[in-house]
Amino acid sequence: MPNDLEGLLVVTLEQAVAAPYASSRLADAGARVIKLEREEGDFARRYDACVHGESAYFVWLNRGKESVRFDFKDSGDKAMLRRMLARADVFIQNLAPGAAARAGFASADLRAEFPRLITCDISGYGEDGPFRDMKAYDLLVQAESGLANITGTPDEPGRVGVSVCDIACGMYAHQAILQALFARERTGKNRGIQVSLYGAMADWMNVPYLQHHYGGKTPGRPGLNHPTIAPYGAYECGDGKPLLISIQNEREWRSLCENVLGGMDENVLGGMDIANDPRFATNPDRVANRPALDAIILGVFGGGPREEIIARLEAAKIAYGRLSSLDDLVAHPQNRFIEVRTSAGEVKVLAPPPIAVGEPESYGPVPALGEHDAAVREEFGD
Repeated sequence: MPNDLEGLLVVTLEQAVAAPYASSRLADAGARVIKLEREEGDFARRYDACVHGESAYFVWLNRGKESVRFDFKDSGDKAMLRRMLARADVFIQNLAPGAAARAGFASADLRAEFPRLITCDISGYGEDGPFRDMKAYDLLVQAESGLANITGTPDEPGRVGVSVCDIACGMYAHQAILQALFARERTGKNRGIQVSLYGAMADWMNVPYLQHHYGGKTPGRPGLNHPTIAPYGAYECGDGKPLLISIQNEREWRSLCENVLGGMDENVLGGMDIANDPRFATNPDRVANRPALDAIILGVFGGGPREEIIARLEAAKIAYGRLSSLDDLVAHPQNRFIEVRTSAGEVKVLAPPPIAVGEPESYGPVPALGEHDAAVREEFGD
């Protein structure tokens, strides 16, 4: 993205995923981000060693930052942090609950001391309530928020395959920080932001919550099927390759019946007028009779290879998606990549989705632990 935030200083006491996600997007936009790490470094540096010996998580979330080793128990380091915050625009921290305040860096006190400073506190369950002091990691919050209970198969719950609670929290933090910066330009006032992993995922859980609490309809674990729309899910084709289709309205349903299901193999349907079958008249009817509907679709799709069925779906203007492997992802024709430099060499990373049309893109390198110790300590020395 363009360097729209150039000139802004962001100081972070961060680790893992949520806070680094937020600050990495600020760095992408040109902000200067100083990442203060404990002596052994952000523990996400050691999640794996897949990217030229470095962690995939760390490479993804820490480009464009400066790394400075920092000791919260050292009075000189704490004084240096205070000098940084006197010049900073944003302070982000996701330490253990209460750790920053116990060290003398409570957000409310910092905002009173530095009138232009925007603070962002990221936690597991928020600053209030009986869970405020609980440790929270992504999979734990997937379970606690109910997400795991609507994910997986009818046999057992499952984990979403990426750190979705962390990522959602980081996205909300980034959004709120940008809004606070805009508000500061209008009012001259700073702002305190609090974001939690649980709160982020609770917002994403609003549809199943509303369906359950007000409609009395509790989503199940449908695997690769949508819980409240049919047909919307995966079907195996004649060559054994899965294909997902999605029907969103009655016009698409009729097109699927007339141009795909009825046009593939009349013998499978046995003369059935599926488009006018009362079992499938509306989406709630189709959901209620999903097993019978799935048997019909599987019978038709099983009569041809996946690419042949895709051609019919495209002609009928029916939405579909292949079930991609990670090899498929690597070679996907819609990929955009950015080049990011690490201490071990260049890495191609899947690009963030926003595109500023006609604007140049620039992304900073991933810092080695303590790479900027000397320069930053000299700059913010006593």
